Amino acid sequence: MSTMNELINQPEEELRINLEQLSREIYELKSELSVSRKLDKPHELKEKKKSRARILTALNKQKAKK
Repeated sequence: MSTMNELINQPEEELRINLEQLSREIYELKSELSVSRKLDKPHELKEKKKSRARILTALNKQKAKK
């Protein structure tokens, strides 16, 4: 997990790639949850959502600086 300062200093394209990857992983976890009604590691879903929110915040802060 990256700190906020590390995320803000990353290039925008790299953040967008990470965001897309996290969104795909969250979708897969939600699909697994809807099919089997349980996850092997339920904490991963919460952690990935928080990471995605951090990345979105970093992207918005970068846009605000421009």
